[in-house]
Amino acid sequence: MDLQAALAAHRLVAIVRGDDPEAAIRTVLTLADEGIELIEVSLSGKDALSVIERAREALGPDRPLGAGTVLTAEDARAAQRAGADFVVTPGLGDGIAAARELGLPVLAGVMTPTEILAARPLGVAALKIFPAAEAGGPAYLKALRGPFPHELFVPVGGVDEAAARAYLAAGATAVGVGSPLIGDAADGGSVSALRDRARAFLTVVQEGAP
Repeated sequence: MDLQAALAAHRLVAIVRGDDPEAAIRTVLTLADEGIELIEVSLSGKDALSVIERAREALGPDRPLGAGTVLTAEDARAAQRAGADFVVTPGLGDGIAAARELGLPVLAGVMTPTEILAARPLGVAALKIFPAAEAGGPAYLKALRGPFPHELFVPVGGVDEAAARAYLAAGATAVGVGSPLIGDAADGGSVSALRDRARAFLTVVQEGAP
């Protein structure tokens, strides 16, 4: 898949992580039903690979589906076998090279200018600023865009609706959103409330479109 184009077009990555696999798959399918195109299932969730496999079967071959918290080469290989077509990492680890060898685009986690420079030769599709809130929020992103105006940045971590607006205004290509969007849905919480939050975040990113 063309992850760069997808991030620029959809501007939102939903991050699903839960302790209830049945609720997690229900969460993925609900998000997709609400029109969220980019969904990442974190490998730190319970039975995450099974959730990815079942989501891929339900969504079909053409809907983007990512694996998050990819730390190692084996993580990347397992994610690809499960049906993920992009991977997300918290940092610059061994999972990146393995994913690229498998033909999977990578949203790679970075925090500092040094890490941004280190990511360039790795062939990553875009850069996940993580943890974004602790790094300095939208002001930090705006500062990074000075020396790195052409990088595709995706802030992740503590991104609620207000922060999403601010990051997009500061030049983020997209935002990655976990608990402010997912809430307790992946642990068995309300699907109706999840739908409301999904619609709210879609409105935010649509309003923030250039």
